[in-house]
Amino acid sequence: MENEVKGFKGLSGNAIKIIAVVTMLIDHIGAFVLEPGIFRDQETIQMLFQTSAGMRWFWIDRVLRTIGRISFPIFCFLLVEGFIHTRNVKKYAGRLFLFALISEIPFDLGLAGTFVDLSFQNVYFTLFIGLITLVGLKHFKDNLLFQMLTIFAGCIAAVLLKTDYDMTGILMIVVLYMFRFNKKLQTALGGFMAVLESMANYGAAILAFIPIYLYNGERGKWNLKYLFYWFYPVHILILTLIRYMIFGV
Repeated sequence: MENEVKGFKGLSGNAIKIIAVVTMLIDHIGAFVLEPGIFRDQETIQMLFQTSAGMRWFWIDRVLRTIGRISFPIFCFLLVEGFIHTRNVKKYAGRLFLFALISEIPFDLGLAGTFVDLSFQNVYFTLFIGLITLVGLKHFKDNLLFQMLTIFAGCIAAVLLKTDYDMTGILMIVVLYMFRFNKKLQTALGGFMAVLESMANYGAAILAFIPIYLYNGERGKWNLKYLFYWFYPVHILILTLIRYMIFGV
């Protein structure tokens, strides 16, 4: 394989999924436990900033959220790989949309404390729109104008629906797809976009392109597809319950 160096055969799809899942979990400890539990309003934040303990919790949260920036580019890359290799794109899209709906209640409970909150939608909606955008790009592969319109439509849909990462996520998916045949260019342009997306966290998302570059094109020994699908809504629900038990909010 391309990434085989002195016996190292690169990372399988399962391996980079695990990296994405672990870094996402780390990120969400900050997003769903610490931030709404400790830094829940401006008055509390100002009070905490006046104490050494408060500042310590602030930096713990920043570290967690910075590590978490690694996960999203990997999920975008895996979406592109899934689209390229799927035998049935309709079923693939259907699964993403189904889990977008399943995940929305835990997501809204975790961030807004309510069962339904239309002000911000979970990342499965971003991935679903990204997949539909890729379908359009493939369909209009010989028509640059229609490809540009497809990308524009995908970005607008993500912004209007207020999905996680909104148009930035769609553009990341598009870049990884358009340059899929040139690993170095895909890494360079995707890494550049990752830096821009995570500027508030020191550009940490670029680190995602280390495992992406080392991907060896193999799935791995076990079929863990549905484990990864279910992990997103389940872990958000668990973290939200933990927050309620600890902080009561």
